[in-house]
Amino acid sequence: MMLDNPAAKYRPFVAVDLPDRQWPSRRIEQPPIWTSVDLRDGNQSLIDPMDQERKQRLFDLLVKVGFKEIEVGFPSASQTDFDFVRSLIDNDKIPDDVTIQVLTQAREHLIDRTFEAIKGAKSAIVHVYNATDPMFRRVVFNVSKPECIQIAVDATTRIRQRMSEAPETNWTFQYSPELFTTTEMDFAKEIVEAVMVAYGATAETPMIVNLPATVEVATPNNYADQVEWFCRHVNDREALIVSVHPHNDRGTGVAAAEMTLMAGADRVEGTLFGNGERTGNVDIVTLAMNLYTQGVHPGLDFSNITPIMREVEYCNQLPVHPRHPYVGDLVFTAFSGSHQDAIKKGMADRRANPDAIWDVPYLPIDPLDVGRSYEAVIRVNSQSGKGGISYLLEQEHGIELPRRLSIEFSQVVQEVADRTGKEITSQMIYQAFADEYLGQTMPYALVSHRLSSEPDSPKVSLEATIEERGERHTIQGEGNGPLAAYIKALAGAGHDVEIIDYHEHSRGQGADAEAIAYVEVRIDGKAVFGVGTDESITSASMKGVMSAINRYLSSQAPAPNVTAASLA
Repeated sequence: MMLDNPAAKYRPFVAVDLPDRQWPSRRIEQPPIWTSVDLRDGNQSLIDPMDQERKQRLFDLLVKVGFKEIEVGFPSASQTDFDFVRSLIDNDKIPDDVTIQVLTQAREHLIDRTFEAIKGAKSAIVHVYNATDPMFRRVVFNVSKPECIQIAVDATTRIRQRMSEAPETNWTFQYSPELFTTTEMDFAKEIVEAVMVAYGATAETPMIVNLPATVEVATPNNYADQVEWFCRHVNDREALIVSVHPHNDRGTGVAAAEMTLMAGADRVEGTLFGNGERTGNVDIVTLAMNLYTQGVHPGLDFSNITPIMREVEYCNQLPVHPRHPYVGDLVFTAFSGSHQDAIKKGMADRRANPDAIWDVPYLPIDPLDVGRSYEAVIRVNSQSGKGGISYLLEQEHGIELPRRLSIEFSQVVQEVADRTGKEITSQMIYQAFADEYLGQTMPYALVSHRLSSEPDSPKVSLEATIEERGERHTIQGEGNGPLAAYIKALAGAGHDVEIIDYHEHSRGQGADAEAIAYVEVRIDGKAVFGVGTDESITSASMKGVMSAINRYLSSQAPAPNVTAASLA
């Protein structure tokens, strides 16, 4: 049961005293060093950890995406990890420009086992850690501050010795004061500086210091303050590559990573879609694409994001949420009518200005940049409006509805959506349009027509055959154009029709092209739309008029007299 006074049980985080912080006014103008921990931190959090086949597939994917540093396992803690690391090295699976990283605890026999696993690697990062925060020092390990520092220094000394025994490998050393964000800042600085001395870090041979938010317990700005404080106060900052490893317990892992980069971090450890212990690691795809939308290429290639997502889903045996930023199946999809209308207008403006800066409402990135199409940008349900319906008809069926017709037809689709309570597909929308407008061939239909005109005369004479409930009649008329002549011919046959508005365009290309005409007419004081299609624009416009007449007559038909007897 939640407490009435949670302050009696939980303490607020301690803010960093940094009144002259600089990071809030900075921008990220270049990508960090990316390090994937999918195969270690991500793997250890899975219900069913990856087997060798899935590990290899994920490693190959990470290389393809462009990672140059990949943490491949915790070989001293798992025979599976040990065997996988050996397989990568023995089978020459690691590209020359990729550095593998392995994790080890700060214990001599585990360090030695780790070096057995990576023997013969061309380039490797050995990552050692020990917990430094006061709760772990007191509750878990029962060590004093000097004892905690000694653990880190002894491990560093051993690692340096083992590295010197294998000069054929290009070594990098990494140390993590685990639970950095809950460690006293002065002590974090002290233990890192002791490790730097033990390793002999210099600007020419720097070491990585990884400052993890092992458990996210504060707002992301506080993490940034801690990183900026550390970078400003640690001795020999130029001898360090400052790395961060944000977790997502408060749901702000991405923001924390971005702010710590602004605060001076050089490197980020995370997983492709944020998989990790508890609520996960920081999501590198989101981080990278956030940079991309600000005009900074992240140095990772997500040009075809859907196959990447599917491969990671297979390897992790975990689904990626359909609303996951940039990659989820629904992230480029709008159901809301107002959103759809804005997107439709934005896309039209984009077509008119294809080389301009991307500026489409509700779409922070062009879906094409990550291998998605525009087909799923707008989808229709009961929450949608005319903008989305018009967009789908135009994009997928070549039908460009005039505004007033768009408003009218949206009510037709809305009725279907309300009745079914489900998403309305593009094909369903087209079928509703065809039924409502193109399929209106009763009681009147145009069979044929013939036009003639005198030289130097603006007048056009028309003779048309129309069918009324199976019977054919010939009508004649004259006007300033084919459609005007047709309207006169209909008036002579007793159908008084006034043209209010008219639009036309071609639909399709080449031999399959056809004309489509949208005609708004007034009959007995009522405005009615009709639509016609034909290879000839003249025939299409006449069919549009007949469609309008038939729709008007249908709307005037009395409702059937339904009685209890007729339902029996």
